[in-house]
Amino acid sequence: MKKTMKGRTLETSALHLLHRAGQCAEVLFAKETGRSELTPRQYAILATVAANPDVSQTGLVEQTGVDRSTLADIVRRLVERKLLQRKRTKEDARMYAVRITAKGRAALSSMRPAASRVDTHILSVLKANERARFIAALGEIVRAMSRSAMEDDAG
Repeated sequence: MKKTMKGRTLETSALHLLHRAGQCAEVLFAKETGRSELTPRQYAILATVAANPDVSQTGLVEQTGVDRSTLADIVRRLVERKLLQRKRTKEDARMYAVRITAKGRAALSSMRPAASRVDTHILSVLKANERARFIAALGEIVRAMSRSAMEDDAG
């Protein structure tokens, strides 16, 4: 028997399928990275900081989509593990600038091949000519929903 959501089967619910796809991706990431102590979100934050030295935590929220309080907690833990450094900005003493450490760069570098294998594994279920469109569609959904969420927060 198929479970339903207000008359719709879960097999046709974008909400449910995106959630399940995310769960599957996290399981693949954990399997691929073995005993690594980095989660997919921690990996994303390290990669974003590596590409944007001295990014503010607000900038990280905007670029990664991780909510402010969760991001602050993740950054705090990565700082404690000496993968990131943070300091108050000169422009605004209330804001932190975040920078990756040499240890963080090494952790990121060691994780990149595994993250790439996860991407390849996920996309392998699609035909080669569908993969780019799938990534583009996911990007479009994220951009549109992010704009919508920001408009809701402003209003």
